[in-house]
Amino acid sequence: QVQLVESGGGLVQAGGSLRLSCAASGRSFSRYTMGWFRQAPGKVREFVAAVAWSGDSTQYADSVKGRFTISRDNAKNTGYLQMTSLKPEDTAVYYCAEGLAAWIDGYDYWGQGTQVTVSS
Repeated sequence: QVQLVESGGGLVQAGGSLRLSCAASGRSFSRYTMGWFRQAPGKVREFVAAVAWSGDSTQYADSVKGRFTISRDNAKNTGYLQMTSLKPEDTAVYYCAEGLAAWIDGYDYWGQGTQVTVSS
């Protein structure tokens, strides 16, 4: 049974930083693309970033380019999202996902989400 568990969310002031983690279990994490998505209240879920199975290739939404960095440690079955220069509009529930995905689509499994709140 595949499980993805996010952690690291919280309340931070604008301009601050947070690092989200996604711990994966249940299948060979290193074979799959890992992505991060977010959903703000009243809005649809949106793509944030993704990293290929090898960690060599990444993709970002325009809204987070230059501020967020996605990475993974396949030896630890864990993915990360380093978020800097946070803005109030980054407030959302952040979800990690795993699958044979083409960056934005094609994820098989999702975590339960972690809340990120950025105060102005």
